[in-house]
Amino acid sequence: MKKITAMIIALVLALSLCCTAGAKTLTIGIAQFAEHPSLDNCRTGFIDGLAEAGYVEGDNVEYILQNAQADMGLTQQIAQQMAQECDLICAIATPMAQAAVNACLDNGKPVIYTAVSDPVAAMLADAEGKSALNTTGTCDLLPVEAQLKMIRAFLPEAKTIGILYTTSETNSESQLKLYKDLAPAYGFEIVEAGVSMGADVPLAMDNILPKVDCISNLTDNTVVSYLAVMIDKANTAGKPIFGSEIEQVKNGCLAAEGVEYISLGRQTGLMAAEVLNGAFAGEIAFWSSEGGDMTYNSEVASALGIAIPAEYADGIDVTK
Repeated sequence: MKKITAMIIALVLALSLCCTAGAKTLTIGIAQFAEHPSLDNCRTGFIDGLAEAGYVEGDNVEYILQNAQADMGLTQQIAQQMAQECDLICAIATPMAQAAVNACLDNGKPVIYTAVSDPVAAMLADAEGKSALNTTGTCDLLPVEAQLKMIRAFLPEAKTIGILYTTSETNSESQLKLYKDLAPAYGFEIVEAGVSMGADVPLAMDNILPKVDCISNLTDNTVVSYLAVMIDKANTAGKPIFGSEIEQVKNGCLAAEGVEYISLGRQTGLMAAEVLNGAFAGEIAFWSSEGGDMTYNSEVASALGIAIPAEYADGIDVTK
């Protein structure tokens, strides 16, 4: 019954959007959970994807941009505000996606999410990737096995990998589990450190660095927001950090087999256009990234005395 009701509401909204798209400017909210390059790239790609599909800012679309700065209270406020003011919400990162979907339960407005690592675990989609609610989006699933294989090549003698994660982020817990499941096959033990807020990251790094040979990042928004602090402490300890996407490598991580977020955002924009054109979002299965290009930072490698493995020499060196 709930699914039927949601679909009826969505149909009415879609018909309204289709009938008025040529006569008025649509208001699209972009609600971003935190400020860091991965999520910024999602936002850029989303706008590009919508423009590619004919929804152009200043022509038939206006954007309301809000950033919660990883504050859960502000996340809820932004979601509630956009549920009232916007025709469609793009929710960037898992906490924002969950808040936006909850805020739109009564009015059935569409929520298109991105940078959600596990939509099923976050209860944004069912096992088939769809939803009874008017929501769909894109998943930044990490290529964990490829990352572990790469770390082994860079650090042949390493035994332990440290991972920081936010205990309240569902996506981080599911990624951590995947790491722990796959690590033994590559001869690694995962040493984890949970944080509840960004301010916990410096102490967590101090505690974990003596116990590990390296750090590997998840797509954890709170942790990645403190990347500069992490890199400074890791460099002092002479231990590398492996990133989860290219921007982290540019900013001082050693290497990554990660997600390309501009492309992820663009796909999200194309899916949003489908919904604006009349589709019920819940009937569109979420789309998963397949990872991006392998990237490395030769300057970081040189500073740490680590050779670039021959099998990865053709990767993208972000310093060139």
